[in-house]
Amino acid sequence: MEWEVVIGLEVHTQLLTKSKIFSGASIAFGADPNTQACAVDLGFPGVLPVLNREVVNMAIKLGLGINAQIAKRSIFARKNYFYPDLPKGYQISQYELPVVGGGFLDITLEDGSTKRIQITRAHLEEDAGKSLHEDFHGQTGIDLNRAGTPLLEIVSEPDMRSAKEAVAYLKALHSLVVYLGVCDGNMQEGSFRCDANVSVRRKGAPLGTRTELKNINSFRFVERAINYEVERQITLIESGGKVVQETRLYDPNKNETRSMRSKEEAHDYRYFPDPDLLPLIITDEEIEQVRANLPELPQQKRQRFMDQFGLSIYDATVLVSTREMANYFESVVKESGDQPKLAANWIMGELSAALNKDNLEITDSPVSAAELGKLILRIADNTISGKIAKTIFEAMWNKEGDVDSIIEKHGLKQVTDTGAIEALVDKIIAANPQQLADYRAGKEKLFGFFVGQAMKESGGKMNPQQLNEILKKKLQG
Repeated sequence: MEWEVVIGLEVHTQLLTKSKIFSGASIAFGADPNTQACAVDLGFPGVLPVLNREVVNMAIKLGLGINAQIAKRSIFARKNYFYPDLPKGYQISQYELPVVGGGFLDITLEDGSTKRIQITRAHLEEDAGKSLHEDFHGQTGIDLNRAGTPLLEIVSEPDMRSAKEAVAYLKALHSLVVYLGVCDGNMQEGSFRCDANVSVRRKGAPLGTRTELKNINSFRFVERAINYEVERQITLIESGGKVVQETRLYDPNKNETRSMRSKEEAHDYRYFPDPDLLPLIITDEEIEQVRANLPELPQQKRQRFMDQFGLSIYDATVLVSTREMANYFESVVKESGDQPKLAANWIMGELSAALNKDNLEITDSPVSAAELGKLILRIADNTISGKIAKTIFEAMWNKEGDVDSIIEKHGLKQVTDTGAIEALVDKIIAANPQQLADYRAGKEKLFGFFVGQAMKESGGKMNPQQLNEILKKKLQG
């Protein structure tokens, strides 16, 4: 407990444009290597970059989404370094004057409390190409398709104190950029990836030396990488060593970080304003035009779900975690005859379990929102019990038909006829005289035994509320 962890994240968000930041070349994923890199991306002599207007609108959206200052004037700079997949020898980025200034993002922690993470800046830049090591047997291949892909790098303050907080922030930011429509959030394709700056210090001491964990592309790996690095740094210091400021790579197969290179400072890149690009000027009118077209954001939607549907903060947070899940939930509520709590329980329970088991996204669910809403409606109108509904859901998942046809085909309609329930209860009581005597002698836990016997006898079709009422009355004599 004497050690304190200090974490800041730099998140690279690939903007959801059709073309690159300074050229008209396509950024479609999956093209053959080096088929989407034009002369501008490669910095050939005599070519000039032209800023893609749409990336500016997306930067403004992000700035508004994190409650940040939008710079009316920002500058593009050349960040100079040599790397095989950077043929120009420099990257066009923003340094001293970024397009988005200080803002913040509120995150929800595991205990339900809220923490505010300050965001230092977000700046526009172009991506480099990609070095390919796997298929060339001792050689490295270079694919320049990504060169010039538009990125918005979002830099937080070192406000996070655990790997779990870092993951909570990363998930909240991921949700935000997808809701805003500025990024598809596809971490497997590299559209959303982060560098984690990690250090440790004795409580109350100045900040320790940080290391940068480079290009981590999954929430699970972020948590594992940070936890490993924290343990490594503490062990190193306690054994008399010193943490070196460096860039490290995380190996998920070995669950360890390893040194990649010494960490560069700003002066190593020899930043200077790009002579081919004018300053970026944004007017108040342009900002307000973007603001007027903003969608409902995750935190706004969460609060509305709590107010409109009476959901807990936990349920609302889970349901708005992705735009697709939030839309699915609202459609289920609409189809279920306004049963929001039941809809939330089914989406976070049976549906999520089935999706996880089959490794599916909610958009690929075999059970549509309309079908799940109808299933919940049949529970609400006492056509079926909650227990029978699980059997029906499984049949729907396996595409055996719609709700009503499955109920009809298998005779699953709930018994609500009072006379039929009373007759079954009389039969159960008559068959179990000893349990009846014990119950009336004070062993009230045997009530569950009688309920179980009745449900077994009826195949789970008895209306639970009616059964309980009639059984209680009959057992009392």
